[in-house]
Amino acid sequence: MDVERVAEELYGLKPAEFVPARDRYVAEARKAKDAAAAKAVAALRRPALAAWAANLLARQKHQEAAQFLAVGETLREAHRTLDGEQLRSASRRRNQLVTALARTAAGLAKEAGQPVSDTVLHEIEQTLHGVLADQDVAEDWSRGRLVKVPEAAVGFGAVTPETAALARPSTAEPSPQGSRPEGKRKSDPGKKPGKKSAKEPGKSGVKSGRAEDARRRRELERARTTARDAEAEAGRRERELAEARDTRRAAAEKAEATAERVRGLEHELREARQATQEAGAAATKAAKAVTAAERALREARRTAEQAVRALRDMERQPEP
Repeated sequence: MDVERVAEELYGLKPAEFVPARDRYVAEARKAKDAAAAKAVAALRRPALAAWAANLLARQKHQEAAQFLAVGETLREAHRTLDGEQLRSASRRRNQLVTALARTAAGLAKEAGQPVSDTVLHEIEQTLHGVLADQDVAEDWSRGRLVKVPEAAVGFGAVTPETAALARPSTAEPSPQGSRPEGKRKSDPGKKPGKKSAKEPGKSGVKSGRAEDARRRRELERARTTARDAEAEAGRRERELAEARDTRRAAAEKAEATAERVRGLEHELREARQATQEAGAAATKAAKAVTAAERALREARRTAEQAVRALRDMERQPEP
């Protein structure tokens, strides 16, 4: 059995059709004593609805898929090199393409007879973001073989041209000046008001410069602390979002599996009802047959009894 050909066929089917078709191929491989193929095909996992819809893009929209993969390569390279110009250009294209392609995927799913909800549409967008952020996900998607919605690309969009600029060491920052304890200048009781020492203007300028440097250092430290806190908060929010999306995806998959099981049970119930009706009809027919047979038996017994009595009467009569 050609496992690659089977996999290509299976991942082109709708999710609800995947498992029955896979199991048929597994049974076929086992019947042919091809244990390796049976094991390989049995290991193929049914794709989630959003992953299947995203796969349709790679399978049916080859030009758009190639352009999207190129954007992903550009973004990953820009993030590795912190190329601000590439980041700006590719980020704009990323957001536009993800939104447009997610809607295209939803349209393809609808054309295939499998319309998707808004929840699944958001998962398609998450899947496409994963394609841009992760080389392995991009490779599976390019082959139309994605099985599940990738985790949210936490931190992928956190590096921007602005943060890239902050990450580079500054060459224009002045070196900190030596600091001395600052205090309120005390007046010299030996000096008359209105008279100043000849060195006072110079000392005042030095202290003023030191105070300004100290103030700037404090402001810079506060800005750094605020940036760290904001980054930590953003990371926490992104993790919460990823967990919420995972929970939503798990719930959607469970709901889909439950609905599929309900459909199967409804089909079995219809078959059972049909069998019950057929069995009832057969039982009615059999009961009529039994009644007819009993009637025929009684008639046969009466005829037999009459024949016996006639025989006996004949035997009693004297011979001529």
